[in-house]
Amino acid sequence: MKKLILPVVCFMLFGFTSDSIKLTDEERNFAVNELTQAKKQLMNVLEDLSDEQLNFKPSEADWSVAEGVEHLAISENAFHDMLTASLEAAADPTRREEVKMNDEQLLTMIRDRTNKVKTSEPFEPSGKFGSYEETLDALLTKRAEHIEYLKTTEDDLRNHYGQLPFGTIDAYQMMLFMSGHMDRHVAQMEEVINHEDFPE
Repeated sequence: MKKLILPVVCFMLFGFTSDSIKLTDEERNFAVNELTQAKKQLMNVLEDLSDEQLNFKPSEADWSVAEGVEHLAISENAFHDMLTASLEAAADPTRREEVKMNDEQLLTMIRDRTNKVKTSEPFEPSGKFGSYEETLDALLTKRAEHIEYLKTTEDDLRNHYGQLPFGTIDAYQMMLFMSGHMDRHVAQMEEVINHEDFPE
């Protein structure tokens, strides 16, 4: 009987971790590159814009470039909170079937600006971070944290989940969604900059 104790204890200690999935090198590198390139594209768009240009709005219904930056800062923080809450729950491989989109489909959907989405009030620009410079700094600081996290995490991102209006995504896809979301709004900013009335 004593011979059975050690195997049973070992199973109790380690048996429940067998379904834990670490990111592959390919997944890790892909997500880090996505988040990094999206940030670079944003900074390229923002480079050398004057205050007048940053605050230009094609119409009252449209956001200025500065307002787009604030929306991204709000969203980046919200994604961080969503990821944290997801990882506080136990990993659950049985929920994988709830994830209906693969990574490529998710990125394609969020980047598609023909698919219009109404922004909910908590994500509307309101000046909550202070000046434009403070807002941009808040965004870039949080993005840097997310990139560094992805470079080193051993968390089982594929078996933790979050809920978005269109359905369930896993925690790894939350990181990709952040990247695609920034790409989407960089494209929106480029539309503002290319408007015929955009200040010189």
